Amino acid sequence: MLELVPAKSILARNKDLRWFGIDYQMNLYRGCCHGCIYCDSRSSCYRVERFDTVRAKENALEILHRELLAKRRSGIVHTGAMSDPYNPFEKEACLTAGALDLLARHGFGAVLATKSDLAARDAQRLLAVRRHAPAAVNFTVTTADDVLCRAIERCVCPTSARLSAMRALTGAGVPCGVLLMPILPFINDTPENIRAVVRRAADAGASWIYAGPGFGVTLRDNQREYFYDRLDEAFPGLRRKNACLSLYPFRCPMSTAAECFSRFPHSFFSSGTRRGWRSPHGPRPPWRSAPRS
Repeated sequence: MLELVPAKSILARNKDLRWFGIDYQMNLYRGCCHGCIYCDSRSSCYRVERFDTVRAKENALEILHRELLAKRRSGIVHTGAMSDPYNPFEKEACLTAGALDLLARHGFGAVLATKSDLAARDAQRLLAVRRHAPAAVNFTVTTADDVLCRAIERCVCPTSARLSAMRALTGAGVPCGVLLMPILPFINDTPENIRAVVRRAADAGASWIYAGPGFGVTLRDNQREYFYDRLDEAFPGLRRKNACLSLYPFRCPMSTAAECFSRFPHSFFSSGTRRGWRSPHGPRPPWRSAPRS
């Protein structure tokens, strides 16, 4: 049964508009049950208790409706930073579906980040948003190998299912891209994996790939211990090798970063992808928030 937690607000103003041009962050759920061994949202700095238990924010859609009405300017709303909007409970709870309906009604755009193929369900809702504002879906894809995917992202659909959902969305006219992050040293950090992800993303219709400011994985406080414990279970011997790479207090870079960075753009352009690759931490996309009519 889906737990509920009290909520005063659903939307938060986004301070860095370079991240896909978004103006607001939206979190309808709290916690995540995907079981990814690396998740940064597990860090204590985010103050999410019982992170592996998904809880819905009480009266989320009513609160969101009031907040959208109160905004003097429309904008782009992002969801998926702290909790996947397409967790298993969403299939029946339909909070993300309802939120997209509200965004379309009020003329707001939407950018979603997910690891779930359930996103394909909302193709028509995303197209409704696109009648008035931008809408896009980013699928996290860290490996082209479904077996490896199930080892590092243990309780969510594998890469092949995500790319099938992307193909359905792009086929319907919804722009999609790939978040190729994190890259885990000695696990998915080979140039061969990077090239395979790029190729398969292009085949599924991806318009962009974002690989973060630098290939690697964050390792904050209790997230670090959780990650190391999962390495001991699934990849014996890699804890020590990762610890040796952790030159910074909260980041572990990949050992082949330079080689992958040099090959990544060439792989992307040669794949036939429509736009090419770039970091969103550059010029803001060519849409702007506009005054409410």
